[in-house]
Amino acid sequence: MQEPVAPRRADILELARKSGRITVDALAERFGVTPQTIRKDLNDLCQRGLLQRVHGGAVLSSGVANVGYEARRGLAAEEKRRIGIKAASLIPDNCSLLINIGTTTEQVAIALQGKHSILAITNNINVVNILRGNPEVDVIVAGGIVRRADGGVVGETAVDFMRQFKVDYAIIGASAIDADGSLLDYDYREVKVAQAIIENARHTILVADSMKYERTAPVRIGHISQLGSFVTDRLPPEEIERICVDNDVAIEIAGPA
Repeated sequence: MQEPVAPRRADILELARKSGRITVDALAERFGVTPQTIRKDLNDLCQRGLLQRVHGGAVLSSGVANVGYEARRGLAAEEKRRIGIKAASLIPDNCSLLINIGTTTEQVAIALQGKHSILAITNNINVVNILRGNPEVDVIVAGGIVRRADGGVVGETAVDFMRQFKVDYAIIGASAIDADGSLLDYDYREVKVAQAIIENARHTILVADSMKYERTAPVRIGHISQLGSFVTDRLPPEEIERICVDNDVAIEIAGPA
């Protein structure tokens, strides 16, 4: 039987659950201990499979359940904002697009302000709320089951709905990107909708920050070779970059302003 988690480590785990990501320096200051002590705590929690180490800290272990939606909004927030702006710059006026669930796809919707004559079809209630007041964007929302956690519309009804369209562009997110190029997520129902979106777009744009290279998830959306463009905040690992190059997937880097 595994030993119980020590009190400070339990507090660290609770902080990770609330915020999604924790850093060594911030934890050392919060608990009044050395960074080396915090590293030992994180190593123990990672060995137990409760956390996953990333540069400078750790994230909640992402094997089967995603970080809470509000916590995800705070993860790599500036990177997601820049990715949203970069992706929106690839969308011309007078076109149709599908937008799926995700905190990064929401940033694309925000950055679409200023575009003209856009038809946006989405299964993301948050995207609907972002775009519905824009007189230059007509919004169509999918029917189906609304997830309370994040406002995503999922299920077979949403899948069938997406299959009615053939659009110019699709904007999709992913919870993790595997070294073999697999795009991964957590909810099988959400993945089915994402697959229908990819299948019914002429050009698919993946929007994902570099933390996604460090995470894992159990359900396969598809493969990075299916994309037209990949918008991220820094160059991907060499093996993923090679897959993109070999399959004519344009890598767009959303650098600092």
